[in-house]
Amino acid sequence: MLEVLIQKRLDHFELDVSFQAHNEIIVLAGASGAGKTSILQAIAGLAVPDSGTITLNGKIFFDGKKNLLPARFRNIGYLFQDYALFPHMTVERNIHYGIHKQATETTGSIIEQLLKVLGISHLLDKYPHQISGGEKQRVALARALATQPDLLLLDEPLSALDEETRLECQEELLRLHELWKIPFIIVTHSRSEAEKLGDRVLHLKKGLLVNETRGTMKETLGN
Repeated sequence: MLEVLIQKRLDHFELDVSFQAHNEIIVLAGASGAGKTSILQAIAGLAVPDSGTITLNGKIFFDGKKNLLPARFRNIGYLFQDYALFPHMTVERNIHYGIHKQATETTGSIIEQLLKVLGISHLLDKYPHQISGGEKQRVALARALATQPDLLLLDEPLSALDEETRLECQEELLRLHELWKIPFIIVTHSRSEAEKLGDRVLHLKKGLLVNETRGTMKETLGN
């Protein structure tokens, strides 16, 4: 379980949020500049809160005092909005980046599973500039999950895609979550996307959680 209680002074307001996440999809929704990405960065260790606590499955990431676990030790997958693929590396090398020191037989089978589920086995020899936006998104997802993270953070992962590809990738996210059964935290501006993907949708306004709803489409499906 992820437990987040953080305060941080941003440019125009105070970020002050508290929530928990089990093995579910949490969507952070709200206008641009509401503090959504700042929450992801604090959880990932890319930004330091002014006070509060962050723990995952009992492991302390931040306790508001001197304990601050470096990002590389948090075992978190982070999918950036621009996917952050290395342009000089092939798809295969991008996916394997960051796991060479901890590679096991299990890692190899997990990567094979990801390639199959995401349908990107045929792209391994390609470079990022040779593949489409939807394919880049799938490669970035494979790279984030190949390290077997305990938590996956996704910052506007589908915003640059056309509508058809976006819908396909939403289905893939739901399928991957069902397979991995770890907390996913997704930032989106799309109301329909939030309702489709989120078990819970946390609505932010100027750094505060002002409302929480359930994803209506998941309610319809009985989840």
